[in-house]
Amino acid sequence: MKDFNGKVAFITGGASGAGFGQAQVFGRAGCRIVIADIRQDALDDATSRLRAEGIEVHSVRLDISDRAAYAAAADEVEAVFGGPPQLLFNTAGVNSFGPLENATYEDFDWIFGVNLNGVINGIQTFLPRMIASGRDGHIVTTSSMGGFAGSATAAIYNATKAALINLMESYAITLPKYGIGASVLCPASIRSNIADAQDTRPAHLAANSGFRSDEAFIELQRRLYSGGMDPVELAGHVKRAIENNDLYILPYPETKEAVRAHFEKILDAFAARDSDPEGAQQRAQAFEEYRAEAAKTAGSTK
Repeated sequence: MKDFNGKVAFITGGASGAGFGQAQVFGRAGCRIVIADIRQDALDDATSRLRAEGIEVHSVRLDISDRAAYAAAADEVEAVFGGPPQLLFNTAGVNSFGPLENATYEDFDWIFGVNLNGVINGIQTFLPRMIASGRDGHIVTTSSMGGFAGSATAAIYNATKAALINLMESYAITLPKYGIGASVLCPASIRSNIADAQDTRPAHLAANSGFRSDEAFIELQRRLYSGGMDPVELAGHVKRAIENNDLYILPYPETKEAVRAHFEKILDAFAARDSDPEGAQQRAQAFEEYRAEAAKTAGSTK
């Protein structure tokens, strides 16, 4: 996709941070912007700032973990703009830190509910509408460099982000036949307010947590993210990736060697010497035959 003029872009977490940067960059490129966020005060402020730039914008208050609310938001977008978005940015996310062994069900439910289920809800809600429209499109999901490895203190967050990488790799395989691209953005650090994500945690999931949420720790996180990449700069990388139809958006070269070392450990774990090379060859052939047959029949299973 090279021309963004007049296209509708739906951005979750669009009232601040990476989402607001995307709203600015794609709005300046001519997109009609929909920002969705759970915080009405942030939506109001972001809407005013975007309109001051001359950007056409519509705001929707949305809890992305609520499927019924997502469907209503999609209906509202179609009512306002006459059709579904051509650009879907799954940008909203939350985090909480603490030793994994201290995690509660509520910690898992909140982080998975927003970071993974929220993305699933967005794609499941909009993708059928995007396909039915017959127009070109692109879906960008924000994962994290943390999705490439485990973590002692951000384990749940990293697990959700790993799932998103794999999910978008799968969409990149399946969506081109519809004229829809797929990309996964993996930031390392963004100048954002994710340190204050606890403010949006529902009461029934906040009462029992094994992780830290005291003001001193939150302030430490604020200082960490204050040195992150500017959201507008990050959104510029996203725009170029869409123009080039790139799957991976990895604009943090300082993390490359750590990723390389991680995958080298995985490769080193393969047996150095196969005791049954003929059997391995037969298994590989059988698997390739299965993959080819599955690819031919997948379209007829629905």
